[in-house]
Amino acid sequence: MEGRGRRAAAMAARAGLPPGRAVFIGRRKVDSTTIDVICYDPDSLTEEKDCSLDRAFALSESQAVTWINITGIHDTALIDSAGERFGLHPLTCEDIVNTDQRPKLEEFPGYMFIVLKMMTYHEGRRDIDVEHVSLLLGKNWVLSFQERPGDVFDPVRERIRSSVGRIRKHGADYLAYALMDMVVDNYFVAIEGLGEYVETIDEEIMTEPLPAHMNEIHRLKRCMLTLRKAVWPLREEIGSMEKNQSELITRGTGPFLRNLYDHTIQVIDMVETHRDLLAGMHDTYLTSVSNRMNDIMKVLTIIATIFIPLTFIAGVYGMNFHHMPELSKPWAYPAVLVLMLAVAGLMIWFFKRKKWF
Repeated sequence: MEGRGRRAAAMAARAGLPPGRAVFIGRRKVDSTTIDVICYDPDSLTEEKDCSLDRAFALSESQAVTWINITGIHDTALIDSAGERFGLHPLTCEDIVNTDQRPKLEEFPGYMFIVLKMMTYHEGRRDIDVEHVSLLLGKNWVLSFQERPGDVFDPVRERIRSSVGRIRKHGADYLAYALMDMVVDNYFVAIEGLGEYVETIDEEIMTEPLPAHMNEIHRLKRCMLTLRKAVWPLREEIGSMEKNQSELITRGTGPFLRNLYDHTIQVIDMVETHRDLLAGMHDTYLTSVSNRMNDIMKVLTIIATIFIPLTFIAGVYGMNFHHMPELSKPWAYPAVLVLMLAVAGLMIWFFKRKKWF
């Protein structure tokens, strides 16, 4: 609720401002903004951490591929400065600092603007964290903006440093593809982790449904909805990027984008499958609870039915009349007990024959 309140306050503060005014919407996740740069070509590599914006811009003007990663999007002044240096449209800067912006692809003169949602699965909490990520693809540079340190891009950094694979031999468009591919691959990790937990909850519901299971089902539904909102627009985004005739996308990167599109479709199928499973689990829980209640009521009904004739017999011989023939007989008491046991046994035999329990 606190996070929603902050977002609502930020949205209210932005209301009435002219379009293109950068207003940070979200929760601040880092103390200060940092800029890391990796500049490479097939034969050389330059890596600088926590450098200045001027230095990053100077490196981007070289002929090598330059990846500038800015961590911390709460500093709107820095974002505006980066926009001026790299010729970004004011609306682009506005979307970079808006963590509620849905995934999309926009093309501007000189660059492409790509919005993604990066998912991180936490095994302990059985939950996912969502981070707003923006990528800007230029002729020989890639700008990436993220909310906090730590991401899924470390394998890409290691491939660049060790010159493994084809990444050092391709341009900035392949680097943008590699970063998007890591984001999509991490969706598989998140869905797999949630899927295993969903199967565990499903088995527990079948054996012993508990009220806590209903809360978990609703929480997992929200997680799947978050994944769905992140992946469905991404399919359109990657499809548009693959079919784009821009000079920023070379022909050699096309097959990789088609493969990324296929991975996105697989993620969507997995998300929809788990959403259907969770919807079925909701019905299964209610059915299991209902069946369990029916079993309890059946046992109680059988017990009450058995004791009805026994109560009748005890009530008859419990009446205080002087002229009851059996009361004066020494065998009357054990005879009544035997009669009551016989009636109970007969009823139990009848219930079992009818397979009522």
